[in-house]
Amino acid sequence: MSYLIINADDFGFSQGVNAAIIQAHEEGILTSTSLMVSGDAAQEAIALAKNHPQLAVGLHLVLVCGKSVLPPSHIPHLVDSQGNFSHNPTQAGLSYQFNQATRAELRLEIRAQLEKFRDSGLNLAHVDGHLHLHVHPVVLNILTELAPEFKIKFIRLPSEELSKNLKIDQRNLFTKIIWSIVFGQLRRYGEGLLKAHHIKFADRVYGLLQTGDMSEKYLLDLIPQIEAELVEIYSHPALVNTEINSGGEVELAALLSQRVRELLTMRGFKLGNYNQLQQFSVL
Repeated sequence: MSYLIINADDFGFSQGVNAAIIQAHEEGILTSTSLMVSGDAAQEAIALAKNHPQLAVGLHLVLVCGKSVLPPSHIPHLVDSQGNFSHNPTQAGLSYQFNQATRAELRLEIRAQLEKFRDSGLNLAHVDGHLHLHVHPVVLNILTELAPEFKIKFIRLPSEELSKNLKIDQRNLFTKIIWSIVFGQLRRYGEGLLKAHHIKFADRVYGLLQTGDMSEKYLLDLIPQIEAELVEIYSHPALVNTEINSGGEVELAALLSQRVRELLTMRGFKLGNYNQLQQFSVL
């Protein structure tokens, strides 16, 4: 039996995203979500989560394409005067790697986001990040250092086979090849670091190569190919497509699909979340 976590990112981004996530949890296969603590609808998301205790909630760390928790005056190298992070992930990543002042502020902001999550009263199921900036080596090292204080037990490390994706969808081939190489290297680095700090991670994480189009058809084709004991599939459901959720409606429909649910049952997947892993003796 394989243990499968179905996660939705961007909880707290907007009321529409929140509503889609709750619908996918109540009526579909969604078991887990990741909260943007600086999102416009974060407080609503926290209240919804408390009313749905079976929905595990992790931190969706925002360090690019979003707003900071700390005021701009505290982290002037990280955000603009309105508290907005860079909208260029590559530029942000280079700054985090090579600018000493930025790295010092980065630690402050990561701590502030973890503190804001803790102040919500929710149990921290896991940590991941917007556009996966959390697997940047500088960021991941900060997270591992803060892990004992904030009880971080699981961190997402993207890991999916390019060959499996291309059997289903060969669009955006060049981008997928580049991402597979880059995130493959980051995964290898992350595995060693997390193991050294006794932080756990899933064997396979699907969503990166098909971002914005985790459709019913894609899941129906992917699920029979999965060969791992602990698996996470993540997507970005929304009631209405937005800039941050360009395929939100398609991805919501996939999470509500009875055909997907039936296939998971037929293939022997056990649906759950990171909070329940010890209970099912997966690790």
